[in-house]
Amino acid sequence: MALRPGLATPEGTRTFAERGVTQRGLPRTHFRALSDRRLLSSLGLGTYIGAADAPTDVAVEQAVSVAVGSGRVNVLDTAINYRHQRAERSVGRALGRLFDRGEVERAAVFVATKQGYLAPDAEAGVSASEWVERELLRTGLLAPEDVVDGSHAMTPKYLADQFERSRRNLGLAAVDLLYLHNAPDAQLARVGRAEFSRRLNDAFRLYESWRTEGRVGYYGLATWDSLRARPDAPGFFPLEEAVRIATEVGGADHGLRFVQFPFNVAMPEAATLRNQPVDGRRETLFRAAHRLGVRCFTSVPLLQGQLARGGPVRDGLSAAQTALQFARAAPDTVAPLVGAKRPEHLSENLEVAGRPPWTDAEFRALIR
Repeated sequence: MALRPGLATPEGTRTFAERGVTQRGLPRTHFRALSDRRLLSSLGLGTYIGAADAPTDVAVEQAVSVAVGSGRVNVLDTAINYRHQRAERSVGRALGRLFDRGEVERAAVFVATKQGYLAPDAEAGVSASEWVERELLRTGLLAPEDVVDGSHAMTPKYLADQFERSRRNLGLAAVDLLYLHNAPDAQLARVGRAEFSRRLNDAFRLYESWRTEGRVGYYGLATWDSLRARPDAPGFFPLEEAVRIATEVGGADHGLRFVQFPFNVAMPEAATLRNQPVDGRRETLFRAAHRLGVRCFTSVPLLQGQLARGGPVRDGLSAAQTALQFARAAPDTVAPLVGAKRPEHLSENLEVAGRPPWTDAEFRALIR
C-alpha cells in the first residue's frame, strides 16, 4: 500500500483555519499558532475509548470525518495500542477518504500517534500473548528483559518496528507528532533514573533520525502522572531533564516540542502545583513547559465522561462544554483532546469551537 506523503504545513493549516473563519464563522482565536506558524484548532479529537470491534471502527471513522470535515478540528490524536491498532486504522481510513474526495489536504491536518506499549493486533486472529510471542519475541524485535511490567518497551529496534506499523495503519508516510507513550510512568520507578535517562537518550536519537528523514515532524512525551506528581514521588520526572537529553542529541533545534498530560477541573495539578524545576526554580507544569519551549496538549478534559455528567456549568454551556472551555483556556495549551463517537456528543463538543476561548480571568475563576 502506498503511503500518502507529507506533513501538516503552515500554508495548509492556515488555509484550513481561514476557511473556518470566513466560511463557517469561527472565531480566529479558535486557532492557535505554533512557533513554525502552523495554525491548529484549539480542540483536538482523541481516539482512545472503545471496543476493538467493527462498529467502533465505523463510529471513529465517522467522528474523524465529521470533525475534520466541519472545519473545526485539524488536530487528531491516536496511538498504536489504542483499541489494539484499530484506532490508528480507523483514523487512516477516514483521512484517506477525506483526502481522496478533496475535502481536505494532508497539509492541513496535524496527526499525532504514540508508541511504547505493547500493541497486539486485534485483527490478527490470535490471542494477545500469542501475537507478542510470534511478532516480537521470536523475531528478535524484543527480548524478554526489554519489557517492563509486562506491557512497555522502548528499545530502538522495537520502536522502529512499531513506527512502521503505525505508518501502515494510518496510511501516512510521516506523522506530525510522535509521542513516547507513558515512558516515565511505566519505566522510571522500575529501572531507575540513570537507566531511564539512557533509554530516553536512545529513543530521542532515533526520533531525531526520523526527523532528518522527514518521517516525523516533532516528537514528545505523552504522560499520565509523571510530569504532574509531587517532586518526591517515585515516578516524578522533570521535564527539564527530557529537554536536556533532547538538546544533547538534537542540538538547540531538537524535536522535543510537545508534551501531553491529563488536565481538567478535577485534575488541575499542571496549573496549581509548583513541582517542575527550571533553572533552579519550581514552576507549574504549564509554566515550566513555556520556559522550556515546549507546547502542551491535554487529555481527559471530560474525565472520561464524568464531568459531562456532573461537572460545573458556566455561561449557559452544558457541563461538557464548560469542561472543554476550561481545558482549552489553560495557559500554553494548544488543545484538549476529547474523544466522541456518538453524533450528539460530537455535535455538542464541536459547538465549543464557535465560541471564543475563555479569558485567563474566566479560567482562573473556575480553577479557584
